[in-house]
Amino acid sequence: MILLKATALALPILSALAASSKTLFTQQATDYSAQQYDEGLFTPFESLSLLSETEFTNIQHPVFPHYNVRIKKSHFCDPTVNSYTGYIDIEARHLFFYFFESRSNPDKDDVILWTNGGPGCSSSIGLFMELGPCRALNGNGTTFHPESWNSNANIFFIDQPIGVGFSYADYGEAVSTSEDAAKDVAAFVSIFFENFGQFKGRAFHMAGESYGGRYIPLFASAVYDQNAKLIEAGLTPINLKSAMIGNGMTDSHKMILSYYDMQCSPASVAPIVDISTCVVMKATLQRCEKWMRESCKEQFDAISCGAATTFCSSVYNAPYHATGRNPYDISQPCEGGIETLCYPVTKHIGNYLDKPSVRKLLGVDPSLTANFSQCSPDVHNAFTATLDMHHLATDYVSALLDRGVRVLIYVGAYDWICNWVGNERWTLALEWSGQSAFIGQPLREWTVEGKPAGKTRSAKGFTFATIYEAGHMVPYNKPKESLELVQRWLAEKEL
Repeated sequence: MILLKATALALPILSALAASSKTLFTQQATDYSAQQYDEGLFTPFESLSLLSETEFTNIQHPVFPHYNVRIKKSHFCDPTVNSYTGYIDIEARHLFFYFFESRSNPDKDDVILWTNGGPGCSSSIGLFMELGPCRALNGNGTTFHPESWNSNANIFFIDQPIGVGFSYADYGEAVSTSEDAAKDVAAFVSIFFENFGQFKGRAFHMAGESYGGRYIPLFASAVYDQNAKLIEAGLTPINLKSAMIGNGMTDSHKMILSYYDMQCSPASVAPIVDISTCVVMKATLQRCEKWMRESCKEQFDAISCGAATTFCSSVYNAPYHATGRNPYDISQPCEGGIETLCYPVTKHIGNYLDKPSVRKLLGVDPSLTANFSQCSPDVHNAFTATLDMHHLATDYVSALLDRGVRVLIYVGAYDWICNWVGNERWTLALEWSGQSAFIGQPLREWTVEGKPAGKTRSAKGFTFATIYEAGHMVPYNKPKESLELVQRWLAEKEL
């Protein structure tokens, strides 16, 4: 979910110092040993089945001395599988997560880590509204979700960065860049796999939605790069197989320009903005493309990049918002206001997670007494202040592909904010070893149970796919099609 406010993508003009640090591993929070650690100092927990239901078990690893994981059994949501909740503690920072075993074969099935976007939105949206094993879309608690992605996979849902959902910090610390967020997620992944040997070597996939288009390429790259450190320390590397991005904001510049197409051409629905306004927007396209490219990509200048994206975003956003349509589903009006993300059912998720009995069951830290918030304005503003969105994630995608990590880009055809036009454009423009093969593939229709489900293009481990009549949250609108999409992807079958 890309978090929208009155100023949405209108970014402040900042000093160049605000975004000066872009190197992922300039200073590791973890102290990797140059030599293999003494295995006698570490005893893995081994089995999730040994965890307590009434209190947290603490797990650590000597290679990650500043990290601790608290985890417990938390039977809820899906009575057919084991479920767990806990915190990733990075000294004074604490990230909350949910984990559900596969309904099929938890001892052999792949592992998926899922994050929602924002930046600043909780993955409870993915869990309780989209792809999780249960949904909380009415006032009666949770209901079993038959098309959950844990049908054939073990899956994490993580509230990150700190300040999102049930995640918190002790002394007001904050994370404001995807690079910093990536380090914490990569360390957690290694600690988990090292402690629970049943998952060692298991195929691992990192997935996310919306701002996940920026998160996931960096998170997957951090896990991949960290593997060299793990091998050096005598540990088992993470078997990173793929990255999956749904309706992602991976190239914000192409996405901003695509807003013209979505409202002034029949890209998904008939044009919805008057001709005179569209003419004005069209006249700025070349100027905005050049300005953003020169100031945000070729040589990042925070002041000029902030000015370019502020101007261009306002030109294309304002006419759309004036229509009153849902920015996450161009075919629908915005219901309930943007505070409900235009989906009033999200209120039920918050009400469920505000119940004292539910918080106790999940092990939510008692210090969190405020009502649950789906999205954090503070986190969103912190990422906005560093212009994080405008450090494009496309080069990370190409690097992953060139290292044999498969990448899936799927997009609901009715989404506006992270639409299929912008996503297709950056996938075609992506420079990597398989670019010519990918461009050479025409879009073709893919089907589910003999019925058209969308269009797709694929080559050498890179797949782009649309899902007909789905908005920003594909699994919510099209649960059957989204599950089929993921099952084929995990099985390495073509759509």
